[in-house]
Amino acid sequence: MAMKILIAHNRYRPTAPSGEDAVVDQESSALSSRGHDVVLFQRHSAEIATWSSLQRGTLPVRLLWSRNSHRAITESLIEFAPDVVHIHNIFPLITPSIFYACRDANVPVVATLHNYKLGCAAGTLFRDGRACHDCLGRSSGPALVHGCYRGSAATTAPVVFGSWLHRNAWRTMITAYIFISAAQREVLAPVGLPVDRSFVKHNFVPAPPVDTKITKEPQVAYVGRLDQAKGAPFLMRAWDAFRVRHPRSPLRLVIVGGGDMVDEVNSWATQHESVTVVGHVQRSQVYEILAQSRAVVVPSQWEETFGMAAVEAMAVATAPVASAHGAFPELVTNGSDGALFAPTDIDGLVEVLTDIEDNPRRWDRFGRQARQTYLSRFSADAGIDRLLEIYRFAVEHPLEESGQPEDIPGPYGRSSFGVPT
Repeated sequence: MAMKILIAHNRYRPTAPSGEDAVVDQESSALSSRGHDVVLFQRHSAEIATWSSLQRGTLPVRLLWSRNSHRAITESLIEFAPDVVHIHNIFPLITPSIFYACRDANVPVVATLHNYKLGCAAGTLFRDGRACHDCLGRSSGPALVHGCYRGSAATTAPVVFGSWLHRNAWRTMITAYIFISAAQREVLAPVGLPVDRSFVKHNFVPAPPVDTKITKEPQVAYVGRLDQAKGAPFLMRAWDAFRVRHPRSPLRLVIVGGGDMVDEVNSWATQHESVTVVGHVQRSQVYEILAQSRAVVVPSQWEETFGMAAVEAMAVATAPVASAHGAFPELVTNGSDGALFAPTDIDGLVEVLTDIEDNPRRWDRFGRQARQTYLSRFSADAGIDRLLEIYRFAVEHPLEESGQPEDIPGPYGRSSFGVPT
């Protein structure tokens, strides 16, 4: 039976594109193609750039509660009357005000948790080049000391305060929580979300618009942000070590993406004829590069909650080579549809790169198995089937059945904060 679904999402800045935006677009499109009635409620972080100086100056307070978003979502709930509201990112402009609006309208809420924001001001559990769980399930004091959000205690403070202020709403006003990997759910266990309402649903990748059976070139690809957390420095060191050991290797490295380290990566690449940096390109070209490659390298140093690049590679029959932490051990089967290496082990990655060069037929076989893994676990059909199961659970198991309070006031009175946004 068709459902009416309102999807709420705060889109990221165009200069900092996010896989979360892609997930929202893909799920919305797939749900609509199945005959469900979908309405998008969106705010755009790019709006902030158009604000006056006075408005931007009050942003730290506006992060806590948005009257505009609360009013707009309330109107949407009345006009559309959805069966369920599915929230993705609500930071910084939607804010937890949406929880109270849905509570007042008696509409179940499903929340996809894409990162570690509930337990970490930065959302990554990554600081000073290593995994960091200092605040997880404890005080957020370390986040303030280290200025974990955008490198400043001043910008971190409202994020920490907002999490504390709405901590009860996160636990009591959401009907079902979606973790995008079992690893993410396990890491966030100290936050204390209701276990009986927590589900794992992997992200999915739509059918790629390229030939998945084309001949592989002697190249590996990196697709993603160029920063420390994603492993750009690690990848450069590993490639240097590989070329020292195999100076005549025909294997090439193609780097797709941009980010904080783009200048450093470009400068490094000019010293290597074996490296090509293509920057940001259209999704169709990303898939073409992945399909032509023997493997995609995903050297993330932070504990990825999912790892979209690995699954996109699987979709075009290319084997992923990934760090053996975060979600990757549940996405990639080492020695079957890809390879895993210890996150900080440069020699381990060099050994895999050497095997890719020496045994192309083996990696063709890994790629074919990766394609089968994609079809069975990460296709759009598999993802939407799972999502609809969770929606139905939310509709059929309202919060009152678990003894949740029916009337939970807002942080400063019932659904009222008094901050004009």
